[in-house]
Amino acid sequence: MSQSSDYTPPRVWAQNKDAGGRFANINRPVSGATHDKELPVGRHPLQLYSQGTPNGVKVTVMLEELLALGRRGAEYDAWLIRIGKGDQFGSGFVAVNPNSKIPALVDLSGANPIRVFESGSILLYLAEKFGAFLPTEPGARAECLSWLFWQMGSGPYLGGGFGHFYAYAPTKIEYAIDRFAMEVKRQLDVLDKQLERHEYVAGGEYTIADMAIWPWYGSLVKGWLYEAAEFLAVHDYRHVQRWADAVGARAAVQRGRMVNRLSGEPSSQLHERHDAADFDTRTQDKLSAPE
Repeated sequence: MSQSSDYTPPRVWAQNKDAGGRFANINRPVSGATHDKELPVGRHPLQLYSQGTPNGVKVTVMLEELLALGRRGAEYDAWLIRIGKGDQFGSGFVAVNPNSKIPALVDLSGANPIRVFESGSILLYLAEKFGAFLPTEPGARAECLSWLFWQMGSGPYLGGGFGHFYAYAPTKIEYAIDRFAMEVKRQLDVLDKQLERHEYVAGGEYTIADMAIWPWYGSLVKGWLYEAAEFLAVHDYRHVQRWADAVGARAAVQRGRMVNRLSGEPSSQLHERHDAADFDTRTQDKLSAPE
């Protein structure tokens, strides 16, 4: 893989087996299943198949917030999809999400199962299903959805762009890092200016917009994402910092961040969630403790 500026793209692209760095084993230019594997199904109305990445955290936070409101129909089973091992290419997962990306949700509460994929779509689906965290007044609703889709559109710059080239690419390419760092800082500035005038992203009310944005930009400014806080001078965005602390202090957010998580202290990892009591009894430190 060339690192110099004399690289000329071929007339027709072909996959380079050496490309992709640490993700080379799961990156491919085609879709579909690579192996047969059915998905497990638990006893709750909602079945979530995910991993505790920022996109996965959006949905587990939403589900925990709904349960905190007393929406018992939001009880869920969270099954771990290990994306580094290619679980997302199993036939059962592909049937739920043909794009082979986490998270994916199946709603079994009605006469026929409903599949929902893409994290923003899942948040919107749950907000409408349970009548929560999405304003009903047209102007406020439009503002909330605008910020929800702002995150969905900007996220690839932060994750697949900056995050990939800064933290994961096999070589450090100055142009790529500079290009995406500039865009991420612009996005942080957009968010900071909005939060200077509002308690939460879409106004004075906590909504699915906050749930979508916090796992990415909140984690970034708290130093949890890519270890890039100093590089991006995140201390400059003091309104984002204030908001990140406020959202992160919510009990439901703290629980949601634990579900399907594979990194951090074992006490912060709940690989699967099937009952509220699992937070007290089935975190990884408890499962690995001697009898």
